[in-house]
Amino acid sequence: MELLVLFFVLAITLIAGLPVGVSLGLASLAYVVLAGLPEAVVLHRMVGGVDSFPLLAVPFFILAGHLMNTGGITERIFGFARALIGWLPGGLGYVNVGASVMFAGMSGAAVADAGGLGSVEIRAMRQAGYDSDFAVGVTASSSTIGPIIPPSLPLIVYGVMASASIGELFVAGLLPGLLMAVALMVMVAWYSHRRGYPRDGALTLGRVSQSFARAFLPLLTPAIIIGGIMTGAFTPTEAAVAAVVWTLVLGMFVYRSLTWRHLVRVMFDTVETTASILLIVAASSIFAWILISNQIAAHLAAGLLGISSDPMFVMMAILVIVLLLGLFMETVAAITILVPVLLPVATQAGIDPVHLGIVVVLALMIGLLTPPVGLVLYVLAGVSGVSFERCVKATMPFLVPLLIVLLMVAFIPQLSLWLPHTLYR
Repeated sequence: MELLVLFFVLAITLIAGLPVGVSLGLASLAYVVLAGLPEAVVLHRMVGGVDSFPLLAVPFFILAGHLMNTGGITERIFGFARALIGWLPGGLGYVNVGASVMFAGMSGAAVADAGGLGSVEIRAMRQAGYDSDFAVGVTASSSTIGPIIPPSLPLIVYGVMASASIGELFVAGLLPGLLMAVALMVMVAWYSHRRGYPRDGALTLGRVSQSFARAFLPLLTPAIIIGGIMTGAFTPTEAAVAAVVWTLVLGMFVYRSLTWRHLVRVMFDTVETTASILLIVAASSIFAWILISNQIAAHLAAGLLGISSDPMFVMMAILVIVLLLGLFMETVAAITILVPVLLPVATQAGIDPVHLGIVVVLALMIGLLTPPVGLVLYVLAGVSGVSFERCVKATMPFLVPLLIVLLMVAFIPQLSLWLPHTLYR
């Protein structure tokens, strides 16, 4: 009865439009009251859920992403990508994907990519004569690369929930992220050939070198973050602090594009975004505790493994579950709910937790491009002035290469495990 009430309250509050963190907290509180447990258990578990050193990386990476968008760093990155690969037919489509790969190594959030870099990309593509639908589709799909290539906010949350090495998770995302970029560029090539999209100028050494000089210091950010983590110079949390310090130095003292007024606004935006994420993590901690204490994960594992213990079957079942939940739930909330349930099933089937993390996050990134939630689509609808319905229609073709990459990563574990196994084990 208590479990039925738990899921009923969660469903009703989500349908009513309450924030996910509030819904999880209210559902858990209802369970605790009906079960006759002290109400203080809720607060105790929520505080314990966010009392984690790796989670300190979340606000710092969010802050770094906001500073890059506000300080004009994204325009420099886009300019360099434009000079480097814009000469290809349909060049700005390739530039869109390439710039997202570069920006992915700095912010780790799809929404930051879509909201900051996306506004620059869509404006440039429209001015060059590209269809708005194509511009929105490429921008939306390429923004999903951000949380796969390190750093990654969803992978940090997954690492905390699964007690997995965040450093290994970061490294594991490199090859899948680059594979996503290649797949999207193939799609861009097909569209460009079919519609006869133009080149964006000629490839000249002077143009490339000039844009590289303007973007050189921002491009050092991924080297600082990824290089520092891979060499063991600092932890992912310390890498996030280093990214903030570096972007502050660039914005305030090198380029002088970031004023104190901008900084105050960025701080408020960061606090707001961080609070919403950590509220979800805190509320999901008590929710996960309830699921674990009632052995929900064990029952699910027994049910799935009773049908078949083949890792391929278990992975396919996990993909279906994650893709369905991704349609209706925000990424961090989905991770915090899914991990306590799916991780025991995966480990019993012999699936590596690091591999599972990349698969889960990649599948949830596809959820950002699908209604009814489709958070990236809502952001781009606001940035581009294109209706949400048109954004959905424009993005649908680009789901094909992303789904192909998802299946490859899911069923070829070495695509995500080879690099962390080489560097860490």
